[in-house]
Amino acid sequence: MAITILTDPKTRQPKLRLVLPDDIHDGPVSVVGSFNDWTPGRHRLVRRANGTRSVTVPVAAGQRLQFRYLGSGGRWFDDPDAERMHTDGGVVGIVDV
Repeated sequence: MAITILTDPKTRQPKLRLVLPDDIHDGPVSVVGSFNDWTPGRHRLVRRANGTRSVTVPVAAGQRLQFRYLGSGGRWFDDPDAERMHTDGGVVGIVDV
């Protein structure tokens, strides 16, 4: 699993890229969190040819984000690569750009 913070070169807006192994869950997986009002399905991870699935989400600079993954059947799970864990899931800090 991987968490990467990217910066759009044109807009300078940060983006959060989340990558999971494809075999982590049989069905669809979305990331839900403070950046999307905890809305399931809004940011679905897409299967890639390299055996992973990923999503890139635009986020505001300078904020701490909480998130979890939601798989089909209502299965919630966390990302062990998060900076720290909280009762509402993983936490990652977004650096100012």
